[in-house]
Amino acid sequence: MNREEEEFMCHRSSFLLPPSEKDKDSVTALVILNQKLPRFAPLLWDHAQVRVCADGGANRLYDEMPLLLSPQSQSQSHPHPHPQLRYKPDAINGDMDSIRTEVLDFYTKLGTKIIDESHDQDTTDLHKCITYIRNLTPDIDKPKLCILVAGALGGRFDHEIGNINVLCRFPDTRIILLSDDCLIHLLPRNHCHKIFVQSSVEGPHCGLIPIGMPSGSSTTTGLQWDLNHTEMRFGGLVSTSNIVKGDIVTVQSDSDLLWTISIKKP
Repeated sequence: MNREEEEFMCHRSSFLLPPSEKDKDSVTALVILNQKLPRFAPLLWDHAQVRVCADGGANRLYDEMPLLLSPQSQSQSHPHPHPQLRYKPDAINGDMDSIRTEVLDFYTKLGTKIIDESHDQDTTDLHKCITYIRNLTPDIDKPKLCILVAGALGGRFDHEIGNINVLCRFPDTRIILLSDDCLIHLLPRNHCHKIFVQSSVEGPHCGLIPIGMPSGSSTTTGLQWDLNHTEMRFGGLVSTSNIVKGDIVTVQSDSDLLWTISIKKP
């Protein structure tokens, strides 16, 4: 770990760019939820070493993933009449109340691990998938594990809140919630944070939102409207519709914050 990483928890959205040699220093996992896949889902798939569908997320993988490839990619990469064969998840985990029978049969025959946790109604399917991935990678330093969650935003509000709650349930694990429009991840209060903005694919709109408790003091650099020992709470000031000014944003707070930034359309 270099000095910068000791002083700051560093955050990069390199998963929005083509994979590179630098990515080999970390382990990336992908969880697909039962919501519309973002247009860049094939790129997330290519970054991931572990791929898990949460229950009905398998329907989304089966139905939508092949349609997200360009016609040229489909002709080059999908000579088989079933393009779904390219995308075989390592596991399907959840309470199995949403996955279609034909989709379950299709992936079972391909050798995908099926984990039926219908006995557990106290945790969400995303929570179950995060627990599975963490147990699958016990020897990986938690800062080197990054879990991308596709289809985490949009649809029912209670589902979105449940997904955000999972960020708070696993504060020592990097979990990024993704949609076509934005990403969200947690900035734990026990670290100073340095966010490297991939300006070609994300920004400029961003926000910092206290979660779990009010923030008595939050300070930032690199934003158009920086915070300076600012108090934030629901019912008071919350930093929404802020704008990143450069390629680096720093954040320090006495409470956990959600960081969100827009994702650019192609």
